Amino acid sequence: MSDIIKLLPDSIANQIAAGEVIQRPASVVKELLENSVDAGATNIQLIVKESGKALIQVVDNGKGMSETDARMSFERHATSKIMNADDLFRIRTMGFRGEALASIAAVAQLEMKTRSADREVGTDIVMEGSKVKRQEVCAMERGTTISVKNLFFNVPARRKFLKSDAVEMRHIIDEFQRVALVNPDIDFRFYHNGQALFQLPASNIRQRIIGILGKSYNEKLVPLEEATDLVNLTGFVGKPEAAKKSRGEQFLFVNGRYFKSPYFHSAIQKAFEGLVPHGHHPSYFIYFDVDPETIDVNIHPTKTEIKFEDERSVYAILRSSVKRSLGQYHVSPSIDFEPEQSFDILPLKPGQSVSAPTIKVDPAFNPFEPQKSKQDWERGSSFQKPMTEGWEALYSGLEGDLNQPETPETQKLEFQAEENETIVRQIGNRYILVQSTDGIFLVHQYRAHARILFEAFENSLMNTEALVQQELFPVTIELSVQDTEIMKSALDALIRIGFDIELFGETSFIVRGIPAACKEVNIEETIAGFVDDFRENKPKSSVQMHQQVIRSMAQHTAIRSGNALKAQEMINLFRELMRCKQPQFDLTGKQTFVLMNTGTLDKLFSV
Repeated sequence: MSDIIKLLPDSIANQIAAGEVIQRPASVVKELLENSVDAGATNIQLIVKESGKALIQVVDNGKGMSETDARMSFERHATSKIMNADDLFRIRTMGFRGEALASIAAVAQLEMKTRSADREVGTDIVMEGSKVKRQEVCAMERGTTISVKNLFFNVPARRKFLKSDAVEMRHIIDEFQRVALVNPDIDFRFYHNGQALFQLPASNIRQRIIGILGKSYNEKLVPLEEATDLVNLTGFVGKPEAAKKSRGEQFLFVNGRYFKSPYFHSAIQKAFEGLVPHGHHPSYFIYFDVDPETIDVNIHPTKTEIKFEDERSVYAILRSSVKRSLGQYHVSPSIDFEPEQSFDILPLKPGQSVSAPTIKVDPAFNPFEPQKSKQDWERGSSFQKPMTEGWEALYSGLEGDLNQPETPETQKLEFQAEENETIVRQIGNRYILVQSTDGIFLVHQYRAHARILFEAFENSLMNTEALVQQELFPVTIELSVQDTEIMKSALDALIRIGFDIELFGETSFIVRGIPAACKEVNIEETIAGFVDDFRENKPKSSVQMHQQVIRSMAQHTAIRSGNALKAQEMINLFRELMRCKQPQFDLTGKQTFVLMNTGTLDKLFSV
């Protein structure tokens, strides 16, 4: 039998290795940005075209590399920081020149220009599929510029499975934010297709968070600071009212490195227990500073998972410090020990005594006497002899009323509709009871309105021009760059269902009108909830995106439980529901109404 095991060529081995590190354009962005940070750069520019599929370019003013180092950085296992195995547990920096360059060069067309401060000219190297195409000297400023073109050009199967430009762009923004948040002292610039998305001057952590997520976050951040022998914690947590249904604004960093940890996330969630609604996630930006020997950063190829030596103790410290910060800045509920001002009694003046209160009673006062008004008695009119004759007549006609039960939780409303007297009631401001010739309908008002709006939006999207209800005062909404990209992708569908909305600046939108089918809605809360839905469930096609737009907007603009409705509003809602294609079920498949006819009632009372 002949031998069948052979060594792979370096080009194929590099492509396999690249699959572990370079999964999508965002992976290239992460590695190149981290290399620039490690090079001591104070100014970093990220330039992207077609969501990284055509070009990813990183320009920095770091220390650069010599001609020899530039060439060696593309060799596998090349490093400038690790001399022995013990060095793996003392790494405080992010990446290093050469860690991922070999993998990137294996699946893309790459060009690197670099010059160190002690050299007059730089080095220009062009790579394609792990092969050096050109290496020559060039004139340039100190620093490094790396351009990655046509990612996965030689691995078509990988390129075919890349997501849409919008999805890949969101991943790139995620990686950019993670690097920028942990390096506030570096000036970052981010350009996509020639448009500036981020311009972040060197600043502090708070200003960096605001620069990335928007000015609205200035009032939502609560400082966090805790120093212990095991770990030092700094950063910010968002106020409970800023919590969202979807994740995406949760950032943990250890020794300048972003990492994910469901375990530590649960610690923060428990600190917010009772302060945020169920299913919502608070925002946080927390920086851990620990001894490098107490953590292991090499348990995952992308180094986003980190093993702590004493996780339980760090968990307890994190939870208590977040809880203490919320209490310290009066965010969490607290007991008020301040005295009630209405009970304050002024001290007596010298020589003053306390006199007993007196009560004046008018024995002739009769509240049922029509001759005397309340004002007459208050003006102190003369007393009259109390009436003692004919007192039995005061209670005539009240016997029936005393036997009537009180129903404060329901509101009975009657009106004429279609020549028949129709009775509707709103029960608990949540359900609508409608009596008709078919029986009694119990309608869930929120589910019913969501179904009505969904089908109305669907008709507007597919067939006719939507009717717009103009706002008296336009509303301006400030979003983060990532949320702005979400809104841009859904803008056409929103306009087609009846929103008068347009981009207003770089990360702001102005809303001048809402769909006519909607009742009074809080536009800011509606848009925020809509963006949360998109961030949590990202559509994969334009058809899914349109369906998700109308579904999300129907759910966020429907009449909420707890809203009182007038009689005409209730009957109109019921009639519109009966005209729907699927009136019996809401958008999640739950019942919108229950019909109770004589047959149903007979079964109930036959037991």
